[in-house]
Amino acid sequence: MGTGKLTIDLGAIRTNWRNLAAMNSGETAAVVKADGYGLGAGKVARALQKEGARTFFVAMAEEGAALRQELGPDPVINVFSGHMPGDADMIHDTHLVPMINSIDQLIRHVEALPNHPFGIQLDSGMNRLGMEPAEWGAVAQVALEQRPTLLMSHLACADEPDHPMNAQQLKTFFELTDGLGVPRSLANTGGVLLGPDYHFEMTRPGIGTYGGLPYIDATPVVTLDLPVIQCRTLEPGETVGYANSFTATRETRIATVSAGYADGILRALGPKTHLYAGDTPCPIAGRISMDLIGVDITDLPSGSDPATLELLGRHQSIDTLADNADTIAYEILTALGPRYSLRYIGG
Repeated sequence: MGTGKLTIDLGAIRTNWRNLAAMNSGETAAVVKADGYGLGAGKVARALQKEGARTFFVAMAEEGAALRQELGPDPVINVFSGHMPGDADMIHDTHLVPMINSIDQLIRHVEALPNHPFGIQLDSGMNRLGMEPAEWGAVAQVALEQRPTLLMSHLACADEPDHPMNAQQLKTFFELTDGLGVPRSLANTGGVLLGPDYHFEMTRPGIGTYGGLPYIDATPVVTLDLPVIQCRTLEPGETVGYANSFTATRETRIATVSAGYADGILRALGPKTHLYAGDTPCPIAGRISMDLIGVDITDLPSGSDPATLELLGRHQSIDTLADNADTIAYEILTALGPRYSLRYIGG
């Protein structure tokens, strides 16, 4: 095949979620937005449903409607973006629970879908989504009379345990919600790891479920093997790729693999990233292009040109690639393109 093979270990996803769930005494939800962080929301969610997940979070109503078709009528599907204009029929027909982010959304929801479940997202300091404290104070009594299912907020710096923002947001969230008798949720993966003060009645780990930091004990989830199309030998002074950015300083063996930035392999990865032939690291040679990458395989034994090279797997994690590209593991996962041949194991 001319496309890479992306192997997704659903068993590892289940293990990571189960271990994160064991850290708290309340309910643990599953975050499957952005097509399950790029790994296939339907398959990921069904695996987590088998593991015991009863509540799922998505980013928008369209994701929730698609997920409902995969999971059936029983699980709760919460929508982070809330109740957007034009979403009423979809929210009603597929039994979604919007996390209301503003007074406008609250009015829209109550008028369009009276008695339909909803939650409320509060801004505890991130200034991204949710009602601000003064806004919440103005409508809390009316909103609570409508019996929201959840009060939630989101931590901005949970991956830095000592960051003062964590304690500040916890204090604010507690002040906004204490004694209201509604289940609460504050903790993402980092929040789970911050300890019980942050757990409340529901946690909702995301990136840790998919094998990423800050959950350092996570089981790796993805392996990416890229097929080699052609190998050639360069003489000293010959170059590889656009802008002649790699120049051979010795007799050099180059493998060209079928993948590039159209497949989510970010151009910024080039200077620091290796692919692996077995246990041997082979550096990228030259620029990553749209569909092709040159790889220096000179240090492999003579006559042992590989059929594939591994980019993600036991030697190199999503966080390693993220560091190489000066980004985060979320971007590495969600950037993975649609051209890969997907293989699911362990579900």
